[in-house]
Amino acid sequence: MHMSSELRVEGDFPVHFRYTAGLAGERFLREIKDNGRLVAARCRKCDLNYLPPRIYCERCMSKLEEYVAVENTGTVDTFTVCRQDSDGKDLPQPATVALVRFPSAHGGLVHKVKGQVSVGDKVRVVFREKSKRIGSILDIEYFEKTT
Repeated sequence: MHMSSELRVEGDFPVHFRYTAGLAGERFLREIKDNGRLVAARCRKCDLNYLPPRIYCERCMSKLEEYVAVENTGTVDTFTVCRQDSDGKDLPQPATVALVRFPSAHGGLVHKVKGQVSVGDKVRVVFREKSKRIGSILDIEYFEKTT
């Protein structure tokens, strides 16, 4: 006689959770919201500024507690043109998303770009109007090419 050890119960299991950006991420988002500027976590030992910020240096594992302002202008490292949303539905207009690197920072930011870009183009951050900022990465509206 074969007995299955599998027990299956169907139904709903409500799960409530809250995701936080962490210490470094909270500081980063607060600076965007309150001051309309980018900040990086600084490792003096390795002479690196991490953008987005983190709490430990990936090279020496030092705890990072210093933050420095990063210029709002960077360079397009790579980009893609999206024609569908995350659910696979066609977008009304194609959207460009780019990885932007900043001269004084290690790392970079991935975000929407207004208009067409090429690798190597200089772009600047365009922040949402201060009264409409909520402490989210979406407080960066987009990157736009500089002249």
